[in-house]
Amino acid sequence: MATYIVGDIQGCFEGLNRLLKQVKFSPANDCLIAVGDLVGRGPHPLETLNYLYALEDSFDTVLGNHDLHLLAIYAGIRKAKPNDNLDTLLASPQLKTHIDWLRRKPLALLADSSTLVSHAGLYPKWSVKKALSLSNEVSEQLQSKNWKTFVANMYGNQPAVWQKSLQGAERLRFIVNAMTRMRFIKNSDELDLNCKMSPESAPAEFIPWFNVTNKKLKVNQKVVFGHWAALNGNTRRKEFMGLDTGYVWGQNMTMLKLSSKELFSVQYQDKFNPVDT
Repeated sequence: MATYIVGDIQGCFEGLNRLLKQVKFSPANDCLIAVGDLVGRGPHPLETLNYLYALEDSFDTVLGNHDLHLLAIYAGIRKAKPNDNLDTLLASPQLKTHIDWLRRKPLALLADSSTLVSHAGLYPKWSVKKALSLSNEVSEQLQSKNWKTFVANMYGNQPAVWQKSLQGAERLRFIVNAMTRMRFIKNSDELDLNCKMSPESAPAEFIPWFNVTNKKLKVNQKVVFGHWAALNGNTRRKEFMGLDTGYVWGQNMTMLKLSSKELFSVQYQDKFNPVDT
């Protein structure tokens, strides 16, 4: 039995299918984990969710910012934009089933005893244990009867710095931002949620989160994440592995075999034009 972790799929079912065929993925014997952003911008969101949902216990995922955006659209809090490419999914009679399924997914999970999966990564002031605990706080809200209120309150860039004393909507908003939107840190602990470029192109004061010293990360622990296509997976750090290699932008989809740390990828070949930047 093998466990694979796949980077951002974003509704690109054709690419996912080719990647799974490359490793001869068997739902009866193997497990697939996604780093979030299952849909959003790609051409086949319904086919993607239908397939992943049908995998049942052979699949798990964390939520990404595009997945949360889908929940907000369903809740009537946000309107779908043309480049979201969600029309077939939103018109499907299976939509509610998929929404309820996504609401049961966490922001962070353990792929094995030492590997954390989170869409954007691990905030440098948190331990793996803390991240999992904070993910549970958000899951409680998403699975509650008042989940739409939570989703309505999750938008915004403030607070930008974590404090244990944070409560209510501000606390939950920071958790969501750190786990689904984070790229750069400034002033050692402040989230910058506007800069999306590569580290080489960013202002000097913007430090990639994985280059900020995390004193709470244990020696044997690793973090697998997606979200940052401009990074192209290059962290230059063995404990942090990025898997978003920009398939939806016309580049590659990448998957990690957890036991061997072997990477597999397929080049963009879909029958549609990559989304505009």
